[in-house]
Amino acid sequence: MKVAVYKTVKHKDLFLFVDETEGFARVPDELLRKFEDIQLALTFDLDLNLTLAQEDPAVVLDNLRKSGYHLQFPPPESIK
Repeated sequence: MKVAVYKTVKHKDLFLFVDETEGFARVPDELLRKFEDIQLALTFDLDLNLTLAQEDPAVVLDNLRKSGYHLQFPPPESIK
C-alpha cells in the first residue's frame, strides 16, 4: 500500500499516516483540525516486511484498512 505521512509543526513527533490514494477522505474533520499546519513528511510503500522506526507495520496497515488513517504519537520519553 502506498502511504503518505503528514506532520504538524505544532505537535512534534506526531504523524498522520493515510493511504495515498484515499488521502484524507476517511480522516475525521476534528483530527484534521489538529493538523492545521499539516505538511507532507514522506511517502512510501508499506508492507508487512518493512521495518518502521516506532510502529508495527501490521498495526499501521490494519488501521489504514479499517479507519483510513493511523495516528503515530510521540514516543513516551519525548513527551514532557
